[in-house]
Amino acid sequence: MMSLEVRDLSCIRDDRILFSDVNINLFSGQLLLVEGDNGSGKTSLLRILCGIRLPEQGQVTWVRQSDDQKSSIAVHGQESYAGEMAFLGHLDGNKLDLSVTENLEFSRSLALGNNNTIKDVLERVGLEHFDDLQVSNLSAGQRRRLALARLLLSGAYLWILDEPFTALDKKGIAMVEREINAQLEQGGLVIMTSHHSVSFDNDKVIKLSLSQ
Repeated sequence: MMSLEVRDLSCIRDDRILFSDVNINLFSGQLLLVEGDNGSGKTSLLRILCGIRLPEQGQVTWVRQSDDQKSSIAVHGQESYAGEMAFLGHLDGNKLDLSVTENLEFSRSLALGNNNTIKDVLERVGLEHFDDLQVSNLSAGQRRRLALARLLLSGAYLWILDEPFTALDKKGIAMVEREINAQLEQGGLVIMTSHHSVSFDNDKVIKLSLSQ
């Protein structure tokens, strides 16, 4: 059982309070959907939850719990947390001068152990016929699919996704929803923002609204 605990989180940018007093309890099998207008601090919140930006105030704690023990760490500066979390932002993070397979091989070398193979994830994201193609020759939607394939190879328990449907067509959006549902079914956690309406089991979804 994994959980993410957020206490009294606040963020200031350019002398303006983006949000304050944010509290979250997210457990295995749950999805946190962060909503809000442009500029409300959604991306800043995700970066804080990733541990790559410090909050003005508050604490983010990653908790592991088994039948006989419980351990927790503050996420900022902790390599162990970075290995259990995967972040997909507005930029895909692909290496344009490498092939699709080379990108995935690099990602797999950094990943936690899992049973996914490169062939498997390429089929799941619809890139099985593009394995040897240099990424610079892919379309924007195909590059997004590759970024999602890297996510599937990560073995991460927690996915933090900032607008994961960007540049995807209807089939691509359905594929992402399918993989997120699979992550939740396996006991993973997902935090995401999206301007698209999403289709998930309401019992699994927690909503957080950030307002200016």
